Parts: sequence; C-alpha cells; structure tokens
Amino acid sequence: MQTNRIDLTGRVAVVTGGAQGIGDAVARRLRDSGARLVLWDRNEAQLRIAAAEFGGPVHTELVDIARHAEVGQATARTLAAMGRIDILVNNAAIVGPNATLVDYPVEAWQAVIDVDVNGTFYCCRSIVPVMIRQNYGRIVNVASIAGKEGNPNAAAYSSAKAAVIAMTKSLGKELAGHDIAVNCVTPAVARTPGAMEQSPDHIRYMLSRIPRGRFLELSEAAAMIAWLVGEENSFTTGAVFDLSGGRATY
Repeated sequence: MQTNRIDLTGRVAVVTGGAQGIGDAVARRLRDSGARLVLWDRNEAQLRIAAAEFGGPVHTELVDIARHAEVGQATARTLAAMGRIDILVNNAAIVGPNATLVDYPVEAWQAVIDVDVNGTFYCCRSIVPVMIRQNYGRIVNVASIAGKEGNPNAAAYSSAKAAVIAMTKSLGKELAGHDIAVNCVTPAVARTPGAMEQSPDHIRYMLSRIPRGRFLELSEAAAMIAWLVGEENSFTTGAVFDLSGGRATY
C-alpha cells in the first residue's frame, strides 16, 4: 500500500529493465509521483505490453544495455524526446544459471557480467554527463543482497552485484560536488521473472535466509527507490540501502 507521495513533478526518469519485475513497479511508482517516464528494455514484446498498460504518456527505448553503442543511441533518442534526464534507475539485470563456480558455464558468466556490471557502467557513463550539465541528478543502482553476502551456486550474480555496490560508492564520491546523488539498494529475493527462473532449491535457500520469512514485495522496493530519486535526498550519496528483510545488517 502506498502511504506517501514523492513529488517528482516534471522530472524525467529512465528505468532500465522497466518492462517487468522491480523495474515495472518502480516505473509505476515514479509515474504516480509525477515523473515523465522513460522505459528501457531489450524485450520488445514486454516493452509494448508495459507501455500499453501504463495508460498514459511513456517514452520507450528498445535497448540492450550490454551493448555500449545501443546505450549511447538510446540516451540520444531519450534526450531528443524528453529534453533532459533527471533520474536513472539501473535495474536491468540477468541472474544466470545455478551452478557451482567450477561448473559454471563460461558463456553464462560473461553474459551476467556484460549485463549486470558493464551495462550499469555504460548507462552511468552515458547519462552522467547529462546530469553534470544540469547540475542535478539522482541515480539508483539495483544491486542485491547476494552482492553483500555471496550466494552459493550463484557466483556470477553475486560477483556482479558486489561490483555494482563498489561502482556506486566510487561514482557517488566522484559526483559529490554536484547536486547528483548515487545510491544503491540490495534487495532480497522477490517474485520477479528472473528470480523465479532459478531452481526451486535455490529459491528455498534464499527465502530461508530472510528473517522476515517472506519474499520482498515489489511495491516495497519501489517505495525505497522513489525516495532515493527525489529532490529531498540531497545529502546521502555513495550509500547502500538494505532491502533484505533483516538478512544483512551492514
């Protein structure tokens, strides 16, 4: 249940992986808070469905964030259409298969790193100069509790999300002289399409580690992210906000 409304009136928000899962929930929350919405996703069919379901103006870009050139092109088209970019939520990610490190397919490892780490880097590298010119911006990188603790049989995803946490800290310090906040969140498992594709045993393991004893609700993730991308979040940067239901206390 939404209990407050962050005022994002007039702000332009780019949400990667915005056609489903946490990205979709965040996009809806930002739209309800007054933001002008831009959805980036590589799933063309799901992107069309999401845009239709919003029932209002939304700009969409079909883009694979693992491809540097595509990110640059999507940024240029977004600016041409919207005039500015105030908010970036780096949500797009893939989980990869469940396997021990010694058995992990090399191609799958590379795919996870390409999307989760390189894709986040490409998006920040492309959009941060826009925010610097504006002297305003809010960036939230969606990491994972796996990046803090490391999940067994998920070395690629755990490593990628640890890198996203470190990237957030570095970029937050680099941009601290501007009115640009860079933070990340570390969700525990939620009922997203990617998470639910994992093995039942792995899902049970992740759920068993959460003191709250339940999945993270997508609306709960959206509520925290909505505050982090608001103008009121004017001091905190380079920080990690926990969404693990008590699994991690640091």
